[in-house]
Amino acid sequence: MESIGFLMQGFGLALQPENLMFAILGAFLGTLIGALPGLGPANGVAILIPLAFTLGLSPETSLILLTSVYAGAMYGGRISSILLNIPGDEPAMMTCLDGYPMAQQGKAAEAMAISAIASFIGSLIATIGLIVMAPWLASFALTFGPAEYFALFVLAFATLGGITGKNPVKTIMAAAIGLIIATVGIDASTGTQRYTFDILELYEGIDFIIAIVGLFAISELLFFIEENAGEGKPMIAMNKMKLKMKDIVAILPTAFRGGVLGFIAGVLPGAGASLGSFISYTLEKKILGKKGNFGNGDPRGVAAPEAGNNGAASGALVPMLTLGVPGSGTTAVLLAMLISLNITPGPLMFSQHGDIVWGVIAALLIGNVLLLLMNIPMVGIFVKLLSVPPKYLLPVVTMVAFVGIYSISHSVFDLYFMVAFGVGGYVLRKLEIPLVPVILGMLIGPEMEKNLRHAMQLSDGDWTILIGSSLSITLWCIAIAGLVLPVIVGPILRRRMGAAKATTGV
Repeated sequence: MESIGFLMQGFGLALQPENLMFAILGAFLGTLIGALPGLGPANGVAILIPLAFTLGLSPETSLILLTSVYAGAMYGGRISSILLNIPGDEPAMMTCLDGYPMAQQGKAAEAMAISAIASFIGSLIATIGLIVMAPWLASFALTFGPAEYFALFVLAFATLGGITGKNPVKTIMAAAIGLIIATVGIDASTGTQRYTFDILELYEGIDFIIAIVGLFAISELLFFIEENAGEGKPMIAMNKMKLKMKDIVAILPTAFRGGVLGFIAGVLPGAGASLGSFISYTLEKKILGKKGNFGNGDPRGVAAPEAGNNGAASGALVPMLTLGVPGSGTTAVLLAMLISLNITPGPLMFSQHGDIVWGVIAALLIGNVLLLLMNIPMVGIFVKLLSVPPKYLLPVVTMVAFVGIYSISHSVFDLYFMVAFGVGGYVLRKLEIPLVPVILGMLIGPEMEKNLRHAMQLSDGDWTILIGSSLSITLWCIAIAGLVLPVIVGPILRRRMGAAKATTGV
């Protein structure tokens, strides 16, 4: 009941005219960004972070804007999947399996509506789970000491490769790069300069926002120029919607199951929306068996992955808000935004910044309703964006990134640094080295170092304190499993997803 009271206070904050306006704007922009193949929510949020600084928004309004962008991008990814057979982002790949065949059968509008409804149900279930689970997990995390927190941070790195099949060696390399970058600046404990090369601008370390906009937004722009610099792509025309109530009722059990599975996948650090989408579709296919027509335009084949990936998106906020450990690439970007606003996510956030936490959760609920109301009648507007040549969109996106970063510090050096990170991110992606571990290393590296030092001081240098409690031992065991399991499970999952791609020609 206490959570309900806090949630009502959150609604009071989220329904303020300015916050509501930016929630609507974020949902709209997020859907547009999600509709563009390849961009995805992480890049969308990274691109728009400078906008929040440029407009001088309060921390509450900034987070409401960006979480609305996050939710909107998860909705928008289905548009290109259904009309172009090109996933808007990786989690939307499973939507291609039945969404595109429905469009080929003249049911594109029905597929769009079903995906919007399923996305709403998945997000709603996960947000309710966030309301119930987050305060409990935050209270439990208060029992953590420095040794337990260090083990938790190791766990966060170990699970990044996760069951999604990324190369564990490259994940560790990326995390090491992030940790090295995190040490740049003057050591707060000893006053020693580390990797500053006598450059004055590096004495205070590297700004998270500059690194994130460079690694995500600028590198994505370079890829976008390389791969999509031509004209818009031809797509299947939208038909007049003929969706009936019985069609909606038929997909409700599927959407409910997908939302629950997606939430569970989202809470697991490193698993995220791709896993939520995959297991939701796979389970639904097994449950229905011969009763389904999966792969040939079954509406439940659209509802399952959409509910799963949107459920996972909200579920990924649980570890970020309660433990300070991002559950996905997008929540890593949001974590950087919080840190840049001098707000430290973790168990104390609910007591120290409860108004912001519950305001964001209330905004998620409001945003999902807005997205449902927005995505069905306005889907034609979002569809038209796909026909706009990227050469007209790229200058606008680039301008937002550069103006936003310059407005933060008014430093030309930061612009050069942002471009350098963008080129570095482009090279890493070419080498198939993931960017999320780099960002995670930068974000939690300082806290990881601080907790390790604190633990060593408490034990007079005895390293066994790191495995001195049952909780820390449990976290270390899970971390080891997180490193080993991808080697075993990853190839199996990649083969199945590869088979799914081959089936649809994605």
